[in-house]
Amino acid sequence: MSQGPTIRVVAAVIERDGTYLITQRRPTAVLPLMWEFPGGRVESGESDSEALRREVQHRISVDVEPGKLISFVSHPYDNYIVDLYLYDCSIVKGEPKASNVQAYRWVHSAEFDQYPFTPADEVSMSKLLGFDL
Repeated sequence: MSQGPTIRVVAAVIERDGTYLITQRRPTAVLPLMWEFPGGRVESGESDSEALRREVQHRISVDVEPGKLISFVSHPYDNYIVDLYLYDCSIVKGEPKASNVQAYRWVHSAEFDQYPFTPADEVSMSKLLGFDL
């Protein structure tokens, strides 16, 4: 694998009644149809909290309140590196809908293995499973 630019990505871990909100990437996206926690790239000059609010609103049409950092993973892909920061978040307004994702699901952590997650999200799973939300 060749090194390339490092992309800072934030993702929201949203828990409700013992389930977690996950989203499926669109067929035209990089890593098509894979599952991940909702979020996206942090733009230049933007804080992680600002990026979380913007990206989650854009993808699933809800407003979130970012909480504490759960985990950090740096994962190399072929042409870039993703620094993924997972934050505990809560929905403060709205109900999820698949605005800019293929689909979304509320799943128990025991069901995570039934969904093909992106490599960076998969690496962070053990940290999440060891974290008591």
